[in-house]
Amino acid sequence: MEQLLHYTWKHKMFPTTPLTTTDGQSVEVIDPGLHNNDAGPDFFNAKVKIAGVMWVGNVELHLKSSDWRTHGHNTDPRYDNVVLHVVVEANATVTTSSGRSIPQMVLPIPKHLAANYSELLHADRYPPCYAIIGSLPQLMLHSWLSALQTERLEQKTVAIARRAEQAGGSWEQAYFATLARNFGFGVNSDAFETWANTITLTTIAHHRDNILQIEALFLGQAGLLQPEALPRSHRDEALADPYYRRLESEYRFLAHKFGLRPMDFRQWKYLRLRPQNFPNIRLSQLAMLYCSRRTELSRMAECKTIDDVRQLMDTSVSDYWRTHYTFGQASAESDKRLSTTSVDILAINTVVPAMFAYGRHRNDEKLCVRATDILEQVKTENNNVTRMWAECGLKAENASDSQALLQLKRQYCDRHDCLRCRIGYEYLRRRNTGDKP
Repeated sequence: MEQLLHYTWKHKMFPTTPLTTTDGQSVEVIDPGLHNNDAGPDFFNAKVKIAGVMWVGNVELHLKSSDWRTHGHNTDPRYDNVVLHVVVEANATVTTSSGRSIPQMVLPIPKHLAANYSELLHADRYPPCYAIIGSLPQLMLHSWLSALQTERLEQKTVAIARRAEQAGGSWEQAYFATLARNFGFGVNSDAFETWANTITLTTIAHHRDNILQIEALFLGQAGLLQPEALPRSHRDEALADPYYRRLESEYRFLAHKFGLRPMDFRQWKYLRLRPQNFPNIRLSQLAMLYCSRRTELSRMAECKTIDDVRQLMDTSVSDYWRTHYTFGQASAESDKRLSTTSVDILAINTVVPAMFAYGRHRNDEKLCVRATDILEQVKTENNNVTRMWAECGLKAENASDSQALLQLKRQYCDRHDCLRCRIGYEYLRRRNTGDKP
């Protein structure tokens, strides 16, 4: 309930009757201040007139006045510059650590706000705000989606920057780890990132002209050259496979040379995967990209359009994997090239975020703008989230919109964080359930 009190104050949803302090002095709220999500008073730098005198300072909000003392604010110097204490129920006087009395104002939570919030929390339809989406102004929706898309890129920027920090400041290594993670296409994403962290690009760089050695390194570090990792159904055939034996021998040599230790092969998932998505195949595709120098950060940063990205990420497998999905069992020949859909997923989840993050790192706004431009050139993703929003009247026009809708669902709807959502704001401010925003 205190969240609603914060919301009432932040959005100035005040009663039509004059505002007064508990001792009868007039109150005029000029600026509710900046909402503080960290320790300290709830709102910084508010501007309020009390009895005609302008006060600039902080504001603290509680359901009851007695919460001030319960929370220890009366002895905490951080609360000494509070100019107004806003409560739903005034049941005690409040003072600073120096003993100064603080004016208090009772601010009831509007009944319609409480009722609408309860509806959002307990609706049996998902998303709970579906009823008003079709009536919202397109300009407002477009603005909100744009903000959500930027918010999502900012979150991905934090993740990529963290990878660079973990790699000793190497953005090259961070980009490779990001690309590898997304080669897992969800099911094996965590395993791929674990695998990427076992490979130091500067160590293996002078082997990149030899696809056999790179595949040996990639598959070996994945633990997939260990006999225990081979399918039981045809393990003997796999162990006798000439290509497997060459890779295994090459990996033993390189592992000794560089002091490498493979990851636990049990982290890889095969169950219910189409053969095209087997880790063996994805690692071969990634090895081909690496050997052609198309996993380099500089090559990514040169992309200007989605067609450039598609050309950059276009890859197939080495000769052996054209006729195999696993060691020891031949299959019909296929180049097993990444599909256009898969390449676009890599563009959305790897190239665009990495370009945006790298642009922020270099303070290169043009690179950031180019990243968002590329995202807008990709067609919208077709998944259960975009289909859900389309049914509610919120249709994505491109991948920028679909990424925004994913952000909306995961960071707001799934967390019932309607108080931070602009659509939630429109729902909450309705005076009755029949009102349109």
